[in-house]
Amino acid sequence: MNKPLDIARIPVDHDDIDTNVSSNEHFSTVLQARLSRRSLLRGSAASAATAFLGAMGLSACGGSSSDTVTAPAPPTGVTPPPVPAEKLLGFTAVAKSLADTVVVPAGYTASVLYALGDPLTAATPAFKNDGTDGDMENRAGDHHDGMEFFPLSATGAASASANDRGLLAMNHEATTDQNFASFFLHANGGTPSLPRPALEVDKEMALHGLSVVEVRRNGGKWEYLKDSSFNRRVHQQTEVELSGPVRGNALVVTKYSPNGSKIRGTLNNCGTGKTPWNTYLSGEENWSGYFTRAATDDAARADKSVVALKRYGRDQGAASRHGWETGGLDDKYARWNISKKGTSLDGSDDYRNEMNGMGYIVEMDAYDKTRVIKKRTALGRYAHESAAFGKVEAGKPLAVYMGDDSRNEYIFKFVSNAVWSAADAGAADRIATGDKYLDSGKLYVAKFAADGSGQWIELSITNPAIAAYTAYKFADQADVLVNARLAGDAVGATRMDRPEWCSVNPANGEIYFTLTNNSNRRVEPSGSSQAAPDAANPRVYTDMKGSTAQSGNPNGHILRVKEGAAGSAATGFTWDVYLFGAEAAAAAATVNLSGLGADQDFSSPDGLAFSAATGICWFQTDDGAYTDVSNCMMLAGVPGQVGDGKKLTLNYPRADGSTLAVDTFVGKAASSDTLKRFLVGPVGSEITGIAETPDGKALFVNIQHPGETTSSSNLADPSKYTSQWPSNAGYGAGKRPRSATIVITKNDGGRIGT
Repeated sequence: MNKPLDIARIPVDHDDIDTNVSSNEHFSTVLQARLSRRSLLRGSAASAATAFLGAMGLSACGGSSSDTVTAPAPPTGVTPPPVPAEKLLGFTAVAKSLADTVVVPAGYTASVLYALGDPLTAATPAFKNDGTDGDMENRAGDHHDGMEFFPLSATGAASASANDRGLLAMNHEATTDQNFASFFLHANGGTPSLPRPALEVDKEMALHGLSVVEVRRNGGKWEYLKDSSFNRRVHQQTEVELSGPVRGNALVVTKYSPNGSKIRGTLNNCGTGKTPWNTYLSGEENWSGYFTRAATDDAARADKSVVALKRYGRDQGAASRHGWETGGLDDKYARWNISKKGTSLDGSDDYRNEMNGMGYIVEMDAYDKTRVIKKRTALGRYAHESAAFGKVEAGKPLAVYMGDDSRNEYIFKFVSNAVWSAADAGAADRIATGDKYLDSGKLYVAKFAADGSGQWIELSITNPAIAAYTAYKFADQADVLVNARLAGDAVGATRMDRPEWCSVNPANGEIYFTLTNNSNRRVEPSGSSQAAPDAANPRVYTDMKGSTAQSGNPNGHILRVKEGAAGSAATGFTWDVYLFGAEAAAAAATVNLSGLGADQDFSSPDGLAFSAATGICWFQTDDGAYTDVSNCMMLAGVPGQVGDGKKLTLNYPRADGSTLAVDTFVGKAASSDTLKRFLVGPVGSEITGIAETPDGKALFVNIQHPGETTSSSNLADPSKYTSQWPSNAGYGAGKRPRSATIVITKNDGGRIGT
């Protein structure tokens, strides 16, 4: 998340790190490069179903978002017409939009619920949104990302079925920054050079992490409760335990935790998950860019840690994203400099190992703020997105599916040693239940074959390919988990087009992965950071954005996997591509392989979740390739199954006159009954986060970093902001754009997406 395509929306893209220079096969060998120009979609007339109502910041075709729509009563003695049967995707598709607003279909209402800076205690003052606000540890964090809904009964107890009250647990991934400073957060835009003032650093650190906020439906409208006892913030000073095989290992010894058992904070949290025992999972994604190393640190270390640091994106001399290490002498600032400074052999007198404590799946009990938060190290360390549980069956192990979101990285699966007991769904101690299932098991990495099959390869110190790996000598299983990327290199895992979120289809247990894009895919790679197309990552083409050529796989695709007969514990699977992102006018034979029309085309899929209520597959975009035609969006799909489409062969000419032929497998072509655009967001925003009430009648979605394309030099002139959302929707003070959660309801009280 929060990663534009390589043609960046911000001057430096700190998040899209490409550090996989292994020779492992890449997953995108199927399509011929084709130059396509933008169609004149922006000039076409918008349909009546997606017409904007004036300058409203939230709009639904057919009515103001603030109106209460009530059907007129039928005349006396007249029998009302029968209510039409519910149809999935029965709404009118939303057209592409460049407006600074949230657009949803006619018959739906979208309302702002919870935004950056909103107070989470009764004593915290309202957010002024002018850069002077303080007490950020007791306010909503920034860059709302993945989230989950935890129902509450009328008495405030955990529930599985309550629809009018609950807790939203969510990630606050990052802040909108330029030249170190998160400029919208500071009165004067902040300090764009080093050293950074402590007060600025403290504010920025506080706005990264997690929050829990109580929400309820009151008088037909949703609201958040700022004085709820359930409200909670987790930030960079919150103590978090390391749990599982890495706990206590030499690789996580620091000055703060000489025994390697804990760390402060959780960072750059992106995708989420919800466990079968009702806890919240959060993935730490692009955390390495927050740390810095001295220009002479390689020599100071003079050991294998240099190899690991480079594989995770921290070369010596690399500057940090915000310069937090310069905030002062206090230990909370010193930790962001991971140079070897001390004289100890184990790192207990400095923070040389601090970064090894980041990059995990984090478990939190949203219902109980007294319970410790734990990083589940058995699931491996990399740029985590979401964590999706496979089909849950009593007496069988649990599987958790994950992706490593950087170019040319891998897809992973964790399988628990413990088998599932249905009684644990209602366990009183939910964190202890997490210990049972998430601290002991096997971690696998995926390898995709050209014939539509694949295998899960165990990442174990006993695997001969890992034990004998010459590029990095693994010491033990904890080392394998901390350096899971290097272990994936060792076993020849398939290099993917940036694996983002994943989710499991409740209808058949198949696993869906969004692969956002990859600018480093080439027919003839010219360096170790580039990769040739392969069956699972088959497209290489050029897409024009104005006069700029975007090469590789600019628009991304969605992959799906069907496990073998052993289910979650299977080591073999089959796969195909559910959808290829493309503009509707792109070449059908080489780019628009899914046959997308104007109401379906998209680019850079990111967020992904299946509705438990309706079975709809919701997916969202975080795009920089197609934003000259439309802002980022959310679509609704009714997918089939692996194998419902066909095999394709893409032929790519080489410079020597030969042809590279790439076989791939694409799912059944999209139709108006199986795929529609549901929402388009404000300017500069990413659409992310998908959560719903159990009855499927309220859908919560996050609008992240609207206006991030604003230059910090224009802070004093709101007319030059590229977005003023959500203030232009009537929410909150000031005009500085704010990340926020919206809630979507259907005006007739029906389920979302029908």
